[in-house]
Amino acid sequence: MGGADAGAGAFYDAALHKRETLMGKSGPSALIKNFRVFRIALFACIGGVLYGYNQGMFSGILAMPAFERHMGEYVTDSTKKGWLTAILELGAWIGTLLSGFIAEVLSRKYSVLVASAVFMLGVVIQATAITGVGHDAILAGRFITGMGVGSLAMIIPIYNSEVAPPEVRGALVATQQLAICFGIMISFWIDYGTNFIGGTSAETQSDAAWLTPICLQLAPAVILFVGMIFMPFSPRWLVHHGREEEARQVLSSLRGLSPDHELVELEFLEIKAQSLFEKRSVAELFPNLREQTAWNIFKLQFVSIKKLFQTRAMFKRVVVATVTMFFQQWSGINAVLYYAPSIFKQLGLDDTSTSLLATGVVGIVMFIATIPAVLWIDRVGRKPVLTVGAIGMATCHIIIAVIVAKNIDQWESHKAAGWAAVCMVWLFVIHFGYSWGPCAWIIVAEIWPLSTRPYGVALGASSNWMNNFIVGQVTPDMLEGITYGTYILFGILTYMGAAFVWFLVPETKRLTLEEMDIIFGSEGTAAADFERMAEINNEIGLSRILRAESSNTTGTPYETLPEKGNASDHSERIQAV
Repeated sequence: MGGADAGAGAFYDAALHKRETLMGKSGPSALIKNFRVFRIALFACIGGVLYGYNQGMFSGILAMPAFERHMGEYVTDSTKKGWLTAILELGAWIGTLLSGFIAEVLSRKYSVLVASAVFMLGVVIQATAITGVGHDAILAGRFITGMGVGSLAMIIPIYNSEVAPPEVRGALVATQQLAICFGIMISFWIDYGTNFIGGTSAETQSDAAWLTPICLQLAPAVILFVGMIFMPFSPRWLVHHGREEEARQVLSSLRGLSPDHELVELEFLEIKAQSLFEKRSVAELFPNLREQTAWNIFKLQFVSIKKLFQTRAMFKRVVVATVTMFFQQWSGINAVLYYAPSIFKQLGLDDTSTSLLATGVVGIVMFIATIPAVLWIDRVGRKPVLTVGAIGMATCHIIIAVIVAKNIDQWESHKAAGWAAVCMVWLFVIHFGYSWGPCAWIIVAEIWPLSTRPYGVALGASSNWMNNFIVGQVTPDMLEGITYGTYILFGILTYMGAAFVWFLVPETKRLTLEEMDIIFGSEGTAAADFERMAEINNEIGLSRILRAESSNTTGTPYETLPEKGNASDHSERIQAV
């Protein structure tokens, strides 16, 4: 293995061993020892519940007769129905683009407050649709709500990862994904329950049937807003903005240890090293933006993203991140989440209550199917899971297409065929839950060098929301215009996604950042990053703390970093992995 990687690996092994000695290893016991952090992260995951709730809630409302009375052609006309649904994703796309800037300027804590306030404003505007404003209120409200949802979906995982110690960070990020799926699940069942308010017929159903699911969002949003006032700032943000003593106090409180405890000192110095690394990387790449003014921070995210397109090696990463998110959305998952009752009606479940019941099952199976990915993704690898999941989803689409093509005008006499198609939708959601739901985000997050990771992830998230918006917009027209051809299109694209992952996306399981450089053709980028980090570690005293630990645990002093690693040594390791 190349010297740079060995040295860097020795350093991080030493840091890990030191933390394990002081705090214990990862796993359930680590969550118990860090229960204060776990409580804070669980509370912050209310943002994930709101995100998931919005993903699923509107599909049931669209199927309610009382809602159609107020919306008119915005429910009956497929194109306008698409706009009514997808405008949330357009708002979320804008919220995602702005969230990095807001989180850096205002802090993670205050940006959650801002995003929650924007979210609540959007919900209140949607509720005014009952007064006769109708579709205009829903359009404006969902756009504003989307801005809040998009911001929360980006900021909450950042906040959780920065308040959590390394031994529980993975579990807390996984908790966010489960919170999203939980939000989707409860939204479907709330729709099912409120559909009976006043009866299920167009003449008797109460407006409360659709107004209640919309207004219920205010309760967790208010709880999140009020609770975040009492939550700590991110220690990483405090250090990055020169508030080091406050960061020590926050770390001490989060860990339940004294400010001068060895573990608090170790974690503080690691955070400080990462902060200095980011500042010096910016100073080297964009010297005119080195001052931390609000305007420079705003410009930095855009010039950094632009730079990702300027070298062949980085552009390969851009393709992997954006195209992976393209195929995630064009698998058709959000077509199902946004229009499940309409899809089930097309499959022969004419009764609104029955179609909403079938939609509720979608939420349950998706939530359950996500759990295995959280537990085993690091053992199985990304490529096999994504490929098998894509083949499974695509096959379900093709089977549904065949069933619909044969029975589209005769569901009354072929009810078993309709239920078979419904079961294929449920199986499709299961395949998505364990594969492309969590794994696509893992790929997007881990393929970037340290110095470009925030901007690369933002680019991937931007691709996700924009394709999400397009799918939400065109699905009603496709279901009405090409009927079973919708499933053929999603199926073909998802088979293409399987081929893309298998032949063009490298396996990233257990690879170091420098090994990522080799498979993407940018050898030296991570080595240069490690050299800069080693210099900072020496400068702030982190090296002295870990020097003895490094020698004892690996036999390799991490300070011995050559200018570049040995590519052939790394290639052998990559082949082995």
